[in-house]
Amino acid sequence: MSRSGYTLPVFACAAAVAALHWLRDRQPLSIASIDLIEPAQIAEIPIEQVAGLSENTALAIARSDPGDNLDLTINTPIWALVEWREEGEAVIIKGGEGIGKQLNADDKPAIYAYAQRLLQENLQRILAPGEKITVTIILPEGRSLAVRTSNSAFGVVEGLSLLGTTGISQPLSTPDQLAVFRAELQNKASRFESLVFCIGENGLDLARKLGINPEQLVKTANWLGPMLVEADVLGIKEILLFGYHGKLMKLAGGIFHTHHYLADGRREILAAHCAIAGLKSPDIQAVFNSATAEAALTHLKSIDTETGSDWVNQVYSAIAETIDVRSQEYIQSHSESGKKVTVCGSILFDRDRKIIVKSKTAALLMGKLC
Repeated sequence: MSRSGYTLPVFACAAAVAALHWLRDRQPLSIASIDLIEPAQIAEIPIEQVAGLSENTALAIARSDPGDNLDLTINTPIWALVEWREEGEAVIIKGGEGIGKQLNADDKPAIYAYAQRLLQENLQRILAPGEKITVTIILPEGRSLAVRTSNSAFGVVEGLSLLGTTGISQPLSTPDQLAVFRAELQNKASRFESLVFCIGENGLDLARKLGINPEQLVKTANWLGPMLVEADVLGIKEILLFGYHGKLMKLAGGIFHTHHYLADGRREILAAHCAIAGLKSPDIQAVFNSATAEAALTHLKSIDTETGSDWVNQVYSAIAETIDVRSQEYIQSHSESGKKVTVCGSILFDRDRKIIVKSKTAALLMGKLC
């Protein structure tokens, strides 16, 4: 059985609680009790170190433990610097070194709604009336770890995000979690003939906003291959693959487990489709040498803007059609001979959650789903 752990905001909150405890009582805290809120349970988080830096400032350190998960934040130290203040709100939360900045939100720290709520509610319960603090969250390794993520593709730079909607870190990359996804798929397959597969939260959120019935949405994480086969076995007639282009395009290269620890190939897939479409060699090289799929897309957009061409649509339409073909070939290779397999369509969106392209099949499926 795989072991779940806690999300990064929980450890940031634990460090902040320990630092505040030192300011209040001048005593180090070895364990911080954190109300996770989502779910409604208490987590006991070990505190690695606590130090008073002055009469009004304390620093505490916790260490990330996301459980049995392929998570690059495993064992990452999280610091919280807590300072007394005289004026303003009861709790002000800031992002220090290693916390990413949101380029699309005036460089605000990438400390999202759940993390904000977790910190606010747990800290305010400790404060006496009239007491006010500033909390600065620091991830000393955040900047270096961020280069190994897709954060920049979603406009977060110079560090990691305090992201998530729950305090529990489920092992999304383990076979046990696949069993959970398959159970959800089996439940929905008993009610619908058409389903929408979303790799992550961005896809789920955008699909809902486009008016797709939430009951027809299935989260797959990186397990697209086995989930497609399972859908076919269950008799699902149509699957709409809905995902961030930097993830979903891997299917065009025959990569059906999309975790970056196992396989990548994005720049090869993009460059190959650019070459087939007839893009000039210097631009193909620029695409191939782009640091991220988002950077490659930006380069294609710049060519279109400068020349009035339509390379983004040409290249990505070809990728989307290839995803459809490869997905159905993958299902066919695991299916009983002669059986009609599930039809697949694909929609790819960018870091701003704007749809880049829909395959022909996807456009037809969207007409049925919305």
